[in-house]
Amino acid sequence: MRIAPEGWPFILPGWALVLLGAWVARGSPWVWGPEAALFLVAIWLLVFFRDPARTGPRGEQFVIAPADGKVVDIAVVDEPMYLATRATRISIFMSVFDVHVNRYPATGAVELVRYQRGKFLHAASDKASLDNEQASVGLRSGQGPVLVRQIAGLIARRIVTDGKPGDRVRQGERLGMIRFGSRVDVFLPVAARAAVRVAVGERVRAGATLLAEYGS
Repeated sequence: MRIAPEGWPFILPGWALVLLGAWVARGSPWVWGPEAALFLVAIWLLVFFRDPARTGPRGEQFVIAPADGKVVDIAVVDEPMYLATRATRISIFMSVFDVHVNRYPATGAVELVRYQRGKFLHAASDKASLDNEQASVGLRSGQGPVLVRQIAGLIARRIVTDGKPGDRVRQGERLGMIRFGSRVDVFLPVAARAAVRVAVGERVRAGATLLAEYGS
């Protein structure tokens, strides 16, 4: 199983504590209770930081999910930072049990990477898209601009964004990740007339699920 590199500073100490607890528990039976809890946390860390290979629809006409999780909102909003126009926003909430590696929804050139400090509201709330700590990635694809916004949540305190302006990226490649519960928004210009292919409540997978499709 492939592991995201950001996970090792958590995984290695976690499993070290498991091994230490097992050694201590040999002479102290009461330690087995906490040891079992430590073992479950260590397993969860491996699950959380997994980075599975993904395949799915590919091509300029497709916009692919950048995150694992549940679609919590689809709305038309103003997007002044990069698109500077009305945009369809598709919001995906990642629970602590979802894969947290994010992927590029389209192939193109990175034109914007901007980090913004902020609050740590519940990531599924609508205000999180404006008020929470976040990183925005503007991508110029063959069908026009696409904005991806990584948003921290109640527990998340570390947003990782790999790309920088000028980078050429490919659909489905790793964009970054957010540690411990978060949300990712995708913004598409309304004028691009991309047909949304998901619904609120639907679960999606990064790099595999079709979010939207441009007309021919």
